[in-house]
Amino acid sequence: MTDILRGGLARLCEGDRDIAALIAPRLETVVSLLEKYIAEIELFNGAYGLVSAGSREELVTRHILDSLAPLGIIARTLAGIEAPAIADAGSGAGLPGIPLAVCLAPARAALTLIDRMGRRAGFLRNTLAILGLPGLGAEEREIEKAEGGRFDLVVFRAFRPLDPPMYRALSRLLRAGGESSGRALAAWKGRMDSIAGEMRSLEAALKAGGGPLSWEPLPCPVPFLNEERHLLLIRPGI
Repeated sequence: MTDILRGGLARLCEGDRDIAALIAPRLETVVSLLEKYIAEIELFNGAYGLVSAGSREELVTRHILDSLAPLGIIARTLAGIEAPAIADAGSGAGLPGIPLAVCLAPARAALTLIDRMGRRAGFLRNTLAILGLPGLGAEEREIEKAEGGRFDLVVFRAFRPLDPPMYRALSRLLRAGGESSGRALAAWKGRMDSIAGEMRSLEAALKAGGGPLSWEPLPCPVPFLNEERHLLLIRPGI
């Protein structure tokens, strides 16, 4: 597991200077924390159904490295924001939030994991206690009932496709401000044609009063995964 994790992190650092700036100076700490996190997933996955993975290698590639592939994009999106606040909506096993928190520690980012299921929220709280990361917390809430207006960035790998009610619930979590504030929704997505179709449907549904939005899909290839992957940045109210 260590070899594929280290190799994947090395590839991410080679491909993006902002990722390298966050990971390379503290590589051993990052690897150690991620290995502890992976061990917790493996320990509880059978009982809680946290992730779909047939092997450790698949867990590392499809979940840990996939979560970190857009790290450089996220760092650039948050550039200029002192101590940014991030929400991981529908966090589940803590993906992508926990890997991001491990690597964004130098940026002093505060990250909140939000999940509505009690047993998963319990897993998150237990894992956070083991990792001991500052500025990282968990909330057991439905997204629609979480306190709004608190975050500069809301990340998520769930909610496929993104429908108008969930889009509004996620957007409500963002702090007030325009495009210059850097605030955005960040969705982990796959193929470009699927993204385009999903966003056309969302834009059409929102014409009846949901407010304008802009969106940008940015390629973020995952080491050792031969699949098309993008980070979809959505900026509401522009």
